[in-house]
Amino acid sequence: MLCVLLVRFSSIGDILLTTPLVRALARRHPEAKLVYVTKRAMAPLVADNPHITDVVTLEPGEPIRQLARRLRRFAPTHGLDLHGSVRSVGLRLLVRCRWSGYRKRKLARTLLIGAKLDVYGRRMPVAERYFEAARRLDTRPDGGPPEFCLGPGATALAAQWLAERGLADVPVAALAPGAAHATKRWPIAHWGALAERLRTAGYQPVVVGGPEDRGLAQQLVAGGVAASAAGEFSLQETGALLARSRVVVSGDTGVMHMATAVGTPVVALFGPTVGQFGFLPYQARSVVLERGLDCRPCSSTGTATCPLGHHRCLTDITPGEVATAVERLVA
Repeated sequence: MLCVLLVRFSSIGDILLTTPLVRALARRHPEAKLVYVTKRAMAPLVADNPHITDVVTLEPGEPIRQLARRLRRFAPTHGLDLHGSVRSVGLRLLVRCRWSGYRKRKLARTLLIGAKLDVYGRRMPVAERYFEAARRLDTRPDGGPPEFCLGPGATALAAQWLAERGLADVPVAALAPGAAHATKRWPIAHWGALAERLRTAGYQPVVVGGPEDRGLAQQLVAGGVAASAAGEFSLQETGALLARSRVVVSGDTGVMHMATAVGTPVVALFGPTVGQFGFLPYQARSVVLERGLDCRPCSSTGTATCPLGHHRCLTDITPGEVATAVERLVA
């Protein structure tokens, strides 16, 4: 029997962007066992995916040899390294099967960031680059979006949260002001002005994010322009809240990909990163707002401060422009 290991340890967006490949594999090889390998914290992103047979998690502090021992019990025939990390390379050495990976285009990325020289050629989203790893398995993209499949418990909790706040029948605009690196964050004053505009337009702004985003969310809550679910929900529960939202506004972060994977339109704000890297909203109703500055891109993941000190890539995107994009997207 065909047994395929799909290895992607993190992060939120990267994992969700593997799901078009998961779906294609399941349809092309319905008899196959598809085993997804990821970190324990990321497992909820794929736990309820009906195309996946088993989810095997790397536990915190677990040696890679121990994970490999558990994976060998599946007797895999193929291994798809969708991460290209030291850990995934370790699995390739320790678990015997037919392994393959995909090109990360690191040289092209380095040249674009450092010399502003674009040698990417044809734009290929990361979701489609992953298919390079499955070339032996005769799969190709089906044109569909990523999938974030939600359990009934998460869906019920999000519905209850909205109902308790009188928002069950109110159009919600989910706002994601957080990001791991500061240069990916739109200014908090801009978020406040946007929330005011959205309230005037009939939406209820709700801030989403993890525990680390509570501080940003509190500034908007204190200003009376938004409710906050930041830090209150699990990954699945956040996905369920996004699924109940009319629209999502986010930077280039995992929330953006969660929104596309539950079918909610998204307005994406791109600053230090660019579309050539392959992480634009994939096969979804979306508007991407960015500025064509000569200094972009300055990073592939964002940094603590703007290298030039002005952060115009995001500060120049106005709340009015974002509000207009929201109206255009959901009209």
